[in-house]
Amino acid sequence: MTIRLTLLCASPARTVLGCAPLSERAPHDVGAALTSPPAHSATLRSPSAGSALIAAGLGVRAAVDPALRDIDYGTWRGRTVADVVAADPCGYSSWLTDPDAAPHGGETARQLCRRIAQWLSSLPADTGRTLAIVEAAVAQAVLVHALSAPPRALWKLSVPPLNAVHLTCCDGVWRVQPTDVCPVQGVRRPPPVPLTPLTAPRHRFSDRGMFV
Repeated sequence: MTIRLTLLCASPARTVLGCAPLSERAPHDVGAALTSPPAHSATLRSPSAGSALIAAGLGVRAAVDPALRDIDYGTWRGRTVADVVAADPCGYSSWLTDPDAAPHGGETARQLCRRIAQWLSSLPADTGRTLAIVEAAVAQAVLVHALSAPPRALWKLSVPPLNAVHLTCCDGVWRVQPTDVCPVQGVRRPPPVPLTPLTAPRHRFSDRGMFV
């Protein structure tokens, strides 16, 4: 049987690590921005307030799955990226480039990727269509597993807020499914750029015998 998994990114623009301030109008704004979710038989979400907000805005009842929690930012939680970079530029740089670095004392990129890989492997074959509302780091970890990418690729992937990622799994093999419409009303992805064959540059020897 084929598992069909849709991830909906609950993260706002990342300015504060590990928590996003929610306004009183947030539920109304989310409900106005999102279209109906794709057909699904089950809905899961991370334990965060942001995921709860998205579920409420969609009008769906989502079961909380602790395994889908956001990456643990340790002592950086609640701090802005600018503040962290100013206070510990080397630590922040190592965290983005070294999958085993944890300058904040929290979770490493490798640990997050391992946790999410275990969650994906635990999904029963008869899971069917499932909607999961998660933070961006979790969605990126899912892509790392589906693409068989190394953990160091985690922060090189990007899932914009309120965008969906569609995946299927058949016989243990995950595939990322393309989509041309964002779940935000009236917003379409830019058309694909046509691919053209690359022509190898022509080289010649100059009058001085140099290869140019």
